[in-house]
Amino acid sequence: MKKLIFIFIYIFSFNVGFAQNFEIKSLKKDLKTLASDKFMGRGTGTKGEILAREYIIKRFKKIGLEPKGENGTFVQIYPAKKGMPGNFVTVNTQNILGFIDNKRENTIFIGAHYDHLGMGDQGSSLAANSSGQIHNGADDNASGVAGLLAMATYFNNNKVIENYNFIFGAFSGEELGLFGSKFLLDNPTFSTKDLNCMINLDMIGHYRSEKGLAIGGIGTSDFWEKNAAPLATRLNIKYTLDSSGVGPSDHTSFYLKDIPVLFLFTGAHEAYHKPTDDVELINFEGEVLVLNYLKEILDLLNESPRINFKKAVSNPHAGNVKSSFKVTMGVIPDYAYDKGGLRLDGVSDGKPGFKAGLKTGDIIKKIGDYPIKDVYGYMDALSKFSKGQSTKIEVLRKEETLILDLEF
Repeated sequence: MKKLIFIFIYIFSFNVGFAQNFEIKSLKKDLKTLASDKFMGRGTGTKGEILAREYIIKRFKKIGLEPKGENGTFVQIYPAKKGMPGNFVTVNTQNILGFIDNKRENTIFIGAHYDHLGMGDQGSSLAANSSGQIHNGADDNASGVAGLLAMATYFNNNKVIENYNFIFGAFSGEELGLFGSKFLLDNPTFSTKDLNCMINLDMIGHYRSEKGLAIGGIGTSDFWEKNAAPLATRLNIKYTLDSSGVGPSDHTSFYLKDIPVLFLFTGAHEAYHKPTDDVELINFEGEVLVLNYLKEILDLLNESPRINFKKAVSNPHAGNVKSSFKVTMGVIPDYAYDKGGLRLDGVSDGKPGFKAGLKTGDIIKKIGDYPIKDVYGYMDALSKFSKGQSTKIEVLRKEETLILDLEF
């Protein structure tokens, strides 16, 4: 009996110790605020997104982060295009950047996007007759921003000087095509040479024990391959692994600049990109579990030298992480391209696109009978095919139109 009592006390203490790292009360407050109707779905360039930005900056200041944006501020202003094909408008929006300066040589970037689909008028809602309906995006991605704020609070207040500095970045324009992260990497407000890695929190609020945690980007560094899975096992977290450095979220922009990335994601669900993505579906205890996993990863990083970067062996089509397709072409879409078609940022060796002869910079105009106007048209076209099928693809390479044979 004494042995059983000891085991119970040990397990109870272990779990309580974990929970003390991140307060569920504070996490709930941040998430519920960002996912409230007041913020009107945080559509890029809208009043609701401005309110969300003001809230995040206020929280950064309260936490005690230093500004890492432009001109001594927390923000980086940039233009983003939004709307439907043929009716695009340019809006000004902002990334939000805070800093913990531990006077170290290397820096860890932790990011999450704070924009969502607004009132369902941005063209990517999966709900019928979505225009005019508030898409609160509790999981996508109020959960990630709440997690970002929790991590910033912990590392600024833990009375430990880590062997790394930290940048905490909240991106806008992710839902429009990774605009914010891509702009930041092309116009950095800090030295990207100092970045040791980027960790992306996107949709971490719907943890289910039977599905577990999806851990992406492990193929971008030997460190992730060595530590990501064993740590999840040690913490009794069921997991799936994805070696790819690309996906439909902001870590892609960092990977394409040869920076190791880690992507944490608790899985797609029926409320994804719908007005029903609300706080009622959030598993706050599960999100704390994800944050504790990240804290443990960061503790391991703190004991390690600068980690290496490597090209991931597999870079499946980016939509594969959040959506289920029967086929893949193995290409990396340029999410910011909006001039008609799908321009490629990369092509994975050995995949169907590579075998068909696709090259970086190609613009896919048509797959089979399906014209491709943008990344959403591309994803829709892919859903029409099954493994083993063959078709033709129309590609614009510089000023030459090519017809290539594609086999899935």
